[in-house]
Amino acid sequence: MDWDSVAAEDVIEALREVEWSTRPRSLAEFFSRFAFPRSFSKWMSRLKCNLYYYRTNYFILLILVLGLALITRPLAILGAALTALSLAFLNDSFAATFNEKVIRTIRHFSPHLAAKMRPPHMPVIRGRSAAKKTVYICGQPRLVFVLFGLTASFALWFTSCGLLWVLYALATALLMITLHASLRTPNLKARLNTFREEFRAVWRNYSEL
Repeated sequence: MDWDSVAAEDVIEALREVEWSTRPRSLAEFFSRFAFPRSFSKWMSRLKCNLYYYRTNYFILLILVLGLALITRPLAILGAALTALSLAFLNDSFAATFNEKVIRTIRHFSPHLAAKMRPPHMPVIRGRSAAKKTVYICGQPRLVFVLFGLTASFALWFTSCGLLWVLYALATALLMITLHASLRTPNLKARLNTFREEFRAVWRNYSEL
């Protein structure tokens, strides 16, 4: 895949739609073969490729850095966990899986309430849903849960007096992720994995027709 022709918006869209349930890459692979990019275009291509391929590793790294920085502030740790959950809701696969598990759990106690929490019926045009990009969680638009989670986490950070420290930890984590994605040379396995996931995405789109 030619990552030079992939825009940053396409990478963000792919990260939103791709499966995040895959296991993280091994540490031996994650910390091997580093080199400086030869040009700006090579750097951008490498950055986009690694952000897509090592997405699970970077997410775990972000959580670990925040956890270590906030280990003496329980409320801030809870806020960081709530922030991670809110950001995870931005991924279609995670949001759909979370919604199904919550509804299944509630169904054991109140089938009527679980039925109300189902997403509204979407009209179908030419074999596809007219609101394909709309994702619901417990009957509400996903954005409601994201905004509520981020607001609650901000309140927890502010209460724990660790908001500035959280920002430092977050900036450190993002800097570490950017440095790794910039210096880690894409390997053949990463390219083959990208082709395989592209094929699955295309096949899934055809199966929805």
